[in-house]
Amino acid sequence: MSVVTDVDQTILRVRREVAALHAELPRYGLVVWTAGNVSARVPGHDLMVIKPSGVSYDDLTPENMVVCDLEGRVVEGEHAPSSDTAAAAYVYRHMPEVGGVVHTHSPYAVAWAARREPVPCVTTMCADEFGGEIPIGPFAIIGDDSIGRGIVETLRGSRSPAVIMANHGPFTIGATARKAVAAAVMCEETARQVHLLRQVGEAVPIEQSAIDALNHRYQNVYGQR
Repeated sequence: MSVVTDVDQTILRVRREVAALHAELPRYGLVVWTAGNVSARVPGHDLMVIKPSGVSYDDLTPENMVVCDLEGRVVEGEHAPSSDTAAAAYVYRHMPEVGGVVHTHSPYAVAWAARREPVPCVTTMCADEFGGEIPIGPFAIIGDDSIGRGIVETLRGSRSPAVIMANHGPFTIGATARKAVAAAVMCEETARQVHLLRQVGEAVPIEQSAIDALNHRYQNVYGQR
C-alpha cells in the first residue's frame, strides 16, 4: 500500500494551484499559443512547480506540471520544464521571500521592453501596485540563469513586483504565485494606460511623497486583512 507523505500532499496542492493560475494568463490577454509560465515555490521544501515547456494552455493539468529543485533540475514529472526554469530557480534561491514567479509576453509591456524604457509612475494605480516606475532589466539570453540574475539585480530592494526585461517582456514576483499573477495583470494594464496617455500628450508627474503614501496605503490598508 502506498503512503502519501506530507511533502506529497504539499506538492499536489501546489500543482493544482499552478495549473489553475495558468488559466488567468490567456484570460487577461497576457500570452499567446504556449508562451509564458507561472511557477510557485513548494513551501517548506527546496522545490518549485512550473509549467511544462511548449504545452498548450488548454492541455495543462495538475499532473503535467513539473516539479524541480531550486537548481532547476527535474525532480518529478514526465515533461521538460519551461525554458524559464533556470531563471525562476535563481529567483527562488536568491529571494527567499518570493513564493511565485510569472513570465508573460503581454503586448504593451513587450512594447516598453523593446524601447528599453521603464514605465513611469504617472497614475495612482502604478503608485499603488509598484511604488514607483516599472523598471527595465538588462538584456539576457534565454536558457540559463542570466535572466534570473537580471530579475534579482533589478528587483532586490525595489518596491516593484515587476521588471520588464529588455527586448523580452515582463517577469513578476509575489509572496504567492497568485500575487505574482496579479502583478502581471496590473503590469500590462499600467503599460497600456501610459501608452494611451502618450498618444494625447505628456503626463503630469505624481510627487514622490504622494507615491510613497499611495503605495503604503494600498500595501498595508487596502482590502481584507
